Amino acid sequence: MPQNVYGDILGTIGKTPLVRLNRITRDVPATVYAKLETVNPGNSIKDRMAIRMIEDAERQGLLKPGGTIIEGTSGNTGMGLAIAAIVKGYRCIFTTTDKQSKEKADALRAFGAEVIVCPTDVDPDDPRSYYSVSSRLVAETPNAWKANQYDNSSNSDAHYATTGPEIWEQTEGKIDHLVVGVGTGGTICGTGRFLKERKPKLRVWGIDTYGSVFKKYKETGVFDKQEIYPYVTEGIGEDFLPKNVDFSVIDHFEKVTDRDAALWTREIVRQEGIWVGNSAGSAIAGVLQLKHHFKVGETVVVIFHDHGSRYLGKIFNADWMRTMGYENVAGPTARELVKNKRVSEIVGVEVTDTVAQAIRRMTANDFSQIPVTQDQRIVGSLSETHAYACIVERPALLEQPVKTIMQRVFRFIDIETPVQLLAPMITPESPALLVRDFKAGQTYILTGSDVLSAI
Repeated sequence: MPQNVYGDILGTIGKTPLVRLNRITRDVPATVYAKLETVNPGNSIKDRMAIRMIEDAERQGLLKPGGTIIEGTSGNTGMGLAIAAIVKGYRCIFTTTDKQSKEKADALRAFGAEVIVCPTDVDPDDPRSYYSVSSRLVAETPNAWKANQYDNSSNSDAHYATTGPEIWEQTEGKIDHLVVGVGTGGTICGTGRFLKERKPKLRVWGIDTYGSVFKKYKETGVFDKQEIYPYVTEGIGEDFLPKNVDFSVIDHFEKVTDRDAALWTREIVRQEGIWVGNSAGSAIAGVLQLKHHFKVGETVVVIFHDHGSRYLGKIFNADWMRTMGYENVAGPTARELVKNKRVSEIVGVEVTDTVAQAIRRMTANDFSQIPVTQDQRIVGSLSETHAYACIVERPALLEQPVKTIMQRVFRFIDIETPVQLLAPMITPESPALLVRDFKAGQTYILTGSDVLSAI
C-alpha cells in the first residue's frame, strides 16, 4: 500500500518520532532526544508489546478465536490490548489500581473493556491485589488468556524487534545513553539489549521511584521489603521483581521523588510543548539528576511513554497538585520543621505488639498517635482517641495485637512540601503525616501542633 496508508489501526503502531529537547535540558552537557511514544494509536508505548503478546499467544494456541483477554494494567497496556482486541474480535477484562488516574479507566471502558479497580496498598500476593484478581478471573472465565506483561517475554521481545532498531536508525548509531522509566522492564530491557549488542559501551539508565525495590536490588542483590511503601507516580517502580526486568542490561537505577516527577511532567509541556504523562516527568528529573554522567558531544535518548491527556485529573489539575503538596509555594517547607527539631525520628509499634504496649509507648513519648509497622515497614497507625474508644467498648482488647484495631497508614509527604500546604492534610481522620527525606532515607512524624507552630 502507499506510504502512511494502512489496512487497519494496528499498522500505525511504532515508527514514532525522535525529537530534540532544547529548553528543559539546557543544563545537560549532552544532546538529549525524546522518543515520542505518545503518537501510537493508544497514545503510549504499550501498544508495541500489546500486539506482540497477542500475536505470539495466537501462534502458540493460547489465545483462540472469540476468547477473553485478561490483564492487570495501569491503563496503558490495557489500551493497547483493547485496540488490538477490537480489530481481532476478542473481549477484554482488566484489573487496575485505585492509584491510577480516572482518565485511564474511563479510556479503557470507552474501548469496550470491563475494568475492575483494586486497592493499591496491598502485597502482590494479597487476594485483593490487581495481580491476584486478574489471575482469579482467568481461572473463572472460559476461553480466557492472561497477557501477564510482567513475566511474558513477548513484552521485551517487542522492543528488541521495534523500539531498539528505530532508535539505532534514527540516531545513526550515535546514541551513547538510554534513559527509561522501569515498570514491567520490557521497554528498557528489550530496547537496551538491542542497542548494547550493537554498541557495548552504551549506558542504560533505569528511572525508579521511592517506594520501589529495583534500585536496592540492583546494587545489593537484596529484595528489601523496607524499601516498599505507597507512592504516587504512575507507570514505574514495583514491589516485586518482574521477569522482564533483566538487571544485567540496566547499568544503574536512579530514583526520583513523586513531587519531582509531577513538577517536571508539567515543565515538559510548558518548556517543550510536548504533552506527556507522569513517567516522562520522572525520566526528565532522572536525566537532570544524572547530568554529570553525560558529556559534550554525546547523545542521550529518553523515552516518553504516554500522553498527558491521561492525567488531566491529577498532574494537570491545580487543585490536585495543591492537595498533594506538589505546588511550589513561597515560604518554609517541611525540611525547616525537621531542621528545627520540631519533629522527632519516627517511633512505632509492631503489628504483633499489644494495644497496651502501644499505649505505653505513646505515653512514654508523649505521642497522641503512632505508626504501626510490620517487618519495619509502616502498614498502619493508631491514635490514642481511637484506642480509648475501642477499649471502653471492649476492655479485653488491651491484650490483643495492635493490628486488630489499627487505623490506616499515615500519609507520606515529601520533605520539600511547603508548610502552607501541610495544614489541610492533617484532619481528625488523618491526625499526622510522615515526612520523608527520600534522598537521605529518613522519615519523621509530623502532627498538627508542629504545623501550627510553624504557621
